[in-house]
Amino acid sequence: MLMQLAVGTAMLLLNITIAAIAALMLELVFQRAHTWLAREPHGPKLVLSVAGVSLAVLGVITIGMWLWALLYYAVGVFPTFEHCLYFSSGIYTTLGLGDTLLPKDWRLLGGMEAANGFLTFGLLTALLIEALRQVRLKQALTRRNERN
Repeated sequence: MLMQLAVGTAMLLLNITIAAIAALMLELVFQRAHTWLAREPHGPKLVLSVAGVSLAVLGVITIGMWLWALLYYAVGVFPTFEHCLYFSSGIYTTLGLGDTLLPKDWRLLGGMEAANGFLTFGLLTALLIEALRQVRLKQALTRRNERN
């Protein structure tokens, strides 16, 4: 049990660190693009911002699922990497089909991965909404300043 907790905790910390770095990188991109985003035309830039942040979020989620799958493969939980990735994608997204189960020696990892996925989806959804809000605020302020 302690081995499961130690390995799972290390994986959680790695995934949280990756998500935090991704959030920081997106923040830096938005800071650099501030002037450009605020200028007309607003619609295409808003679409581009949402699409870009969505792709970044999907990238972080995909990295998280792949890291958990690599862990499962490294400890020999399932016979093939495809099996590991299939299981990981179901657990990380909290879909949990239940057609594949972890062996008793590693079953705590499933709950830890589900918590990791749930947390990551929540944090990155908040990041997506905040990015959208920031772009809209910049655009509205620019529009207001141009009128005055």
